[in-house]
Amino acid sequence: MTRSPVWHAFTQHGLQDPIPLITRGEGAWLYGAVGERWLDAISSWWVTTHGHCHPKIMAAIRAQTEALDQLIFAGWTHEPAETLAHALVALAPEPLNYCFFSDSGSTSVEVALKMALGYWRARNEPRHRIIVLEHSYHGDTIGAMSVGARGVYNQAYAPLLFDVATVPFPRGDGQNTLDALAAACCAPAKPAAFIVEPLILGAGGMLVYGADVLRAMREICAAHGVLFILDEVMTAWGRTGTMFACEQAGIAPDIMCLSKGLTGGALPLAATLATEAIYDAHYSANRADMFYHSSSYTANPIACAAANANLAIWAEEPVHKRIAALAEMQATRLAALTSPRLINKRQCGTINAMDVASDTPGYLDNIGPRMAAAFRARGLLLRPMGNVIYVMPPYCVTADELDLVYAAIAEVVG
Repeated sequence: MTRSPVWHAFTQHGLQDPIPLITRGEGAWLYGAVGERWLDAISSWWVTTHGHCHPKIMAAIRAQTEALDQLIFAGWTHEPAETLAHALVALAPEPLNYCFFSDSGSTSVEVALKMALGYWRARNEPRHRIIVLEHSYHGDTIGAMSVGARGVYNQAYAPLLFDVATVPFPRGDGQNTLDALAAACCAPAKPAAFIVEPLILGAGGMLVYGADVLRAMREICAAHGVLFILDEVMTAWGRTGTMFACEQAGIAPDIMCLSKGLTGGALPLAATLATEAIYDAHYSANRADMFYHSSSYTANPIACAAANANLAIWAEEPVHKRIAALAEMQATRLAALTSPRLINKRQCGTINAMDVASDTPGYLDNIGPRMAAAFRARGLLLRPMGNVIYVMPPYCVTADELDLVYAAIAEVVG
């Protein structure tokens, strides 16, 4: 058999599982080369918000390709980026007043970590320690892996990763986490920042905790002068029920990471938002004090145009009502799943998750690939993380389409 030269992400090619060839997408559906179709119940890795190939976003992309395709963003600018930055700052909680563009969730986290360390260096108070939450995942670049949980995702790269202080995931009322965080903030070597995924940990297993705990985390960091970084790469753009997850806790971070749904899922783009204090720490007449981070495609005009179209959809269409309706439909269908093999059922906004009882729970549980194949055979894109099934569809999904998803879950688990 001739091997494809394509090396797929998070795919063990040695298992020789079939890889479907997708030729187009529309709404919640993906279509194959010979007439097959699959309902995209995970928003193609959590990025597609309004549905595939949304006409307004596609039109904005086409229009921008006729005007400006790419521009160096070091000392030059363009209208799509200026418009987007102003819109993001206006949308984000105060006082996140500055926007740094990058290309992915991982790079937005790298930018956030570098901003935090640069802030303390500028204050002549060098701090290097980062506090993280147990089971976290923040991406696959070196800094992002370093602030994620150690395990199968990064064990091969352990020699490259820097040490962090880890606080336990919230249990019960979350006091275990808050006590550990307070102790970490009081360490003799003062930490630079605490980074956390708000309300739900994505790749860590869709683990959910309360807004009250998130609020208390923020208060502890503020009391001890530790920068608070929110990784909203997955949780923003309505996934948790509000535009940003932090809204539910009534807080604002010092730094916020955004990506995934930023362009509605159409093109790769990320943004790291920061307060004026973070920006001013790097503001100087001395070029040695500048913020040293970039990539060739920073703030690509076409990607920015897609993001602006996405924000226009949020402003002009009843997206919040769609999200509320989807959350209600998700809740009804999750409650109707009665298999005793499904345990720890949980919901956060539009996201549902459940564990399949297993003797070997975790990401490498072989039940995950077997279930994924069974779902694929039933016309669904569901990609369990080991024994964890989750449903995170685009907001255009209908009740009938969701019924297909949950009927398949009941059948496959049964």
